[in-house]
Amino acid sequence: MAIWLTKDSKVIVQGMTGSEGSKHTRRMLAAGTNVVGGVNPRKAGQTVDFDGTELPVFASVADAMKETGADVTVIFVPPQFTKAAVVEAIDAGIDLAVVITEGVPVHDTAAFWAYNVAKGERTRIIGPNCPGIASPGASNAGIIPADITGSGRIGLVSKSGTLTYQMMYELRDIGFSTCVGIGGDPIIGTTHIDALAAFEADPDTDAIVMIGEIGGDAEERAAEFIKANVTKPVVGYIAGFTAPPGKTMGHAGAIISGSAGTAEAKKEALEAVGVKVGKTPTETAKLMREIMSAG
Repeated sequence: MAIWLTKDSKVIVQGMTGSEGSKHTRRMLAAGTNVVGGVNPRKAGQTVDFDGTELPVFASVADAMKETGADVTVIFVPPQFTKAAVVEAIDAGIDLAVVITEGVPVHDTAAFWAYNVAKGERTRIIGPNCPGIASPGASNAGIIPADITGSGRIGLVSKSGTLTYQMMYELRDIGFSTCVGIGGDPIIGTTHIDALAAFEADPDTDAIVMIGEIGGDAEERAAEFIKANVTKPVVGYIAGFTAPPGKTMGHAGAIISGSAGTAEAKKEALEAVGVKVGKTPTETAKLMREIMSAG
């Protein structure tokens, strides 16, 4: 019951020996994630003890994949090294790269995304500046808390990390197949549309929650995609109804200009294609609860 990340996923951590990498590796292991090693060229050959679990450190993503069969990498490296880390993961041909790092220059994200496209998009990139992806009860790759919800049949895709957590908690008694935090930077790897398509194709997902925010036109494009391609019920929430125009709010991508990118415009676009949009996260959860109880 999951998209992209399952109980069989073998996860490595680029930056596992750093403070953030080691902290969240420990949390991922505690959540039942099959973490099989880390990458740090300067510490290759060493092992790190995580509460009795010894994980090897490899010189490269390619080495880690060769030795462990890893198919997912979670990237916890400083912004100035993120592009090189993602390019390394792409060159190794790993299936999924989850880029947690905040503050990655947009030029760098554009460069590694263009590189991935040139390589045939063999690697699915989630992020940067995102909380990652969690399939409750199966695996957790990133920084999403593992104990706030259980497994179930709702799919969640969100630009906002904290709203991801809130929605998971609000619907914890129903549960989720997979929760994907795609990040709020102006350029990201995986989009709302990518997640919507995957949830539509997933037999274990019955309905979808989509959380957007002001800025850009991703939600309007998602609305067009829903109209043409999605048969499952979708409920939505747009963060930023009270944001003043012309001001960046929180995420680097959350800036509106004129009427483009406003919460109201996004809400109207979604409602026009049959998506129920809540005024608050709690109301959005209530709308989903009604759909699931009716089904």
